[in-house]
Amino acid sequence: MSAPRNTAPREPAFIEIHGAREHNLIVDLLQVPKNRFVVFTGVSGSGKSSLAFDTLYAEGQRRYVETLSSYARQFLGQLERPHVERLSGLSPTVAIEQKSASANPRSTVGTITEVYDYLRVLYARAGEQFCHICQKRVSAQTSEQIVAEILSLPAGAKATIIAPLVDLRKGEFRDLFEGLRDRGFTRFQVDGEVVRVDENLPTLDKKKKHTIDLVLDRITIAPENRSRVAEAIELALKEADGEVRVVLDNGQTYPFSQKRSHCGQSFPALSPQSFSFNSPLGMCSACSGLGMRLDVDPDLVVPDPNKSIREGAIAPWAGAMARGETGWTARIADAVAKACQVDLDTPWKKLPKAKQDKVLYGLEGKKIAVQWGKEGSETHGTWAMKYEGVIHTILRRYHQTGSEQMRDAYRAFMSERPCETCGAKRLRPESLAVKIAGKSISDITSMTVLRASNHFHTLQLSKAAAAIAAGVLREIDARLGFLLNVGLDYLTLDRSGPTLSGGEAQRIRLASQLGSELSGVMYVLDEPSIGLHPRDNERLLGTLRHLRDLGNTVLVVEHDEETIRAADHVVDFGPGAGHLGGKVLYSGPPEGLMKDPKSITGAYLSGRMRIEYPRKRRTSKGQISVLGAREHNLKDLDVHFPLGVLTAVTGVSGAGKSSLVNGILLPALSQTLHNGQGPIGLHKKSPESTRSTRPLPLIKSPLVKPPGQTPAPTPKRLT
Repeated sequence: MSAPRNTAPREPAFIEIHGAREHNLIVDLLQVPKNRFVVFTGVSGSGKSSLAFDTLYAEGQRRYVETLSSYARQFLGQLERPHVERLSGLSPTVAIEQKSASANPRSTVGTITEVYDYLRVLYARAGEQFCHICQKRVSAQTSEQIVAEILSLPAGAKATIIAPLVDLRKGEFRDLFEGLRDRGFTRFQVDGEVVRVDENLPTLDKKKKHTIDLVLDRITIAPENRSRVAEAIELALKEADGEVRVVLDNGQTYPFSQKRSHCGQSFPALSPQSFSFNSPLGMCSACSGLGMRLDVDPDLVVPDPNKSIREGAIAPWAGAMARGETGWTARIADAVAKACQVDLDTPWKKLPKAKQDKVLYGLEGKKIAVQWGKEGSETHGTWAMKYEGVIHTILRRYHQTGSEQMRDAYRAFMSERPCETCGAKRLRPESLAVKIAGKSISDITSMTVLRASNHFHTLQLSKAAAAIAAGVLREIDARLGFLLNVGLDYLTLDRSGPTLSGGEAQRIRLASQLGSELSGVMYVLDEPSIGLHPRDNERLLGTLRHLRDLGNTVLVVEHDEETIRAADHVVDFGPGAGHLGGKVLYSGPPEGLMKDPKSITGAYLSGRMRIEYPRKRRTSKGQISVLGAREHNLKDLDVHFPLGVLTAVTGVSGAGKSSLVNGILLPALSQTLHNGQGPIGLHKKSPESTRSTRPLPLIKSPLVKPPGQTPAPTPKRLT
């Protein structure tokens, strides 16, 4: 009897598209091979994304939603069916588009890729807890462990076992002494001196802080005294709520604790939430885990230091000062000038720093005499008011006002600054003091992906810690490896999600998909090579091939020549854009595309067509100079941008291009030309500004005048 035949249907080898008419598409029949690396290419607007995302991905999502129950579908809404007659052989689809990773300031590279989640588990389970005040190790110990550690001290040494009762607190403490004396304790250390309480109680000044210790025993460190040591330790832990100190004759002190406490503070048991800046257990209380705080910026309060106070140097006062000396703000300014001995007609930059600080930050609670009413009249008088300073006034009113309009007005004088409490590390001090191999979790997240990967490859742990951390380290290493494979070795793990470019965000999501190791899926990607230097292109292509080799269909919308040549199958759209496109000009291997006479893409790939370089270049008409650029990874650069010409700023990914142009040049010009309020990246102080951390760039150009001068006439268009 013959074996039964396998009658299960075979998976189709192609995705067949019949009658696609989405947007400008005119595709009657197209077969896209499955389990291959496929590139959709063609001129911009020719219909690539319309077929890839608006047809294939949209129909895949719609069919998935239809498999859900009617109850679940009511929450997802009805997805519109794309304009296509028939689609067969479609796999479950995942789209990885060109868009920013997240607008949430709490998102980082580490959280998006889940590397930080595993780091939290690693530090919670294998981290060594240290006191953030004295940097000594904090650990909970049993009484047996404490006794064993005491007996490991030098043999023969004389030691005093002490139970700490009071640490720098005011009071007479008569009840404490009486209660202990009634229970048989007579020997104490009060403020460092040994006191016996047999009959008379010590008299302490209740207005001064005191330290009181209970002296329990004086012993010699020796194995035969183990039971005596254990008895004294048990008693000390009971009387001092889990604390005990051992003092040797040479003055060395050894503190022990049954609780996680040190320097008078208790430390909670570690958990993954202890390292989460989204949890109250781990976040910095000052910045709520954001790492940045919105604070009043002196550079925005005094935007033009060349002006005097009367001329409007202090922006919040400028309007009142312009209206004359009768307003309340002007009267306050006069009173401040008298109290601080400030000349209202002297340019701000010529005032001494101490006087500038008094105007901006107040007089430390001192009062100033403000005149009110018309001098010589019956309504004239003087009012003594505490002057808190311009900056403190803005900050107080910002927090007190219930008007969103006023909050916006005050916010114009504020900017985000690194949190001083946590140093922009987002976590509370107790969490930052936990170390593995001498490094805190913030030390790891401040590393680049490449450095972090090398760190974990060389990490040496104790045998017990290595057994605990083995699984977590394997996951961390895998995810860092995926980021390396897509060319993101230069990103730091604490890089904020909103600061990532579209290409970087797409490659991060691609790395996450590599970690899931799904098969039988169709991945649709939107130009993943954007923003990637050719040096890193091969690593990206290797990642796409790996996805394909797992049994997936990888469909990429792309213009990059290297990606097109590396594809298994190419579909070329055209011949033009909009209503002139939407047709499939070629479908097949890349070699055939170069020979197709109808394909513009093939003509450029084969060299039949090319972009001609201009024989004559334009000459610049002046320049803008950025001096001493230090934003992010920039190394104190002096860069000169010629005007009136097309300038390219290039370099490998992460080299500092965006930091220079988008971080310094663009916001500085926006502030100079359009009164923009955005933050300017770090660079050197220029002659036109008093700013030391975020100054305007030194501008040398006949087309753009420095601040404080009249703008030049608009130049004619350069040809």
